[in-house]
Amino acid sequence: MDAAVSTPLFERVLGAAFAGLPPRLQALHSIAERQRWRGRGEVLRGTHWLVVPCAWLARLPPAAADVPVGVEFVVDETGEHWNRRFGGVRMASRLWQRDGHLYERLGALRFRFALEVVDDEILWRAVRAWAFGIVPLPARWFAGVHCREREREGRYEFLVDVSMPWLGRLIRYEGWLLPEGGDD
Repeated sequence: MDAAVSTPLFERVLGAAFAGLPPRLQALHSIAERQRWRGRGEVLRGTHWLVVPCAWLARLPPAAADVPVGVEFVVDETGEHWNRRFGGVRMASRLWQRDGHLYERLGALRFRFALEVVDDEILWRAVRAWAFGIVPLPARWFAGVHCREREREGRYEFLVDVSMPWLGRLIRYEGWLLPEGGDD
């Protein structure tokens, strides 16, 4: 691999701010080829009737309390593949960077995120979205997307909270992870 590809994806997106991240965030975002992380989480879904088809399009997991969470991170020359499992339900996405932004394909949706580090946390802000990779969706629909990554008590913690106009909450999932075989 050349130097640009061997530099971790999130380091390329965050630049110098990456070096100041807490150790668990750096470790999770510095995987060379493949690694599994395990933990626990919770998934909440909204109640609007459109939540089900929207969640299906994005391949989002169903509601679950205190569910086992596993993520296999696979790095290749195109970016990263995140193969998540909430209990027995798979949620996969592909991430890559272009022009200083992080892109994620999740089901039939593609997002462009701006990332920033604030108080040792990585905050994701959705700035664009497309359905089926080509149909632009209004940016205002995604103003209620809040994502946070941080280290707390030696564990990697994640929070994704998505609300949309007219729907209210689409999904909120949060939890913690440690490298497989790591200390609980």
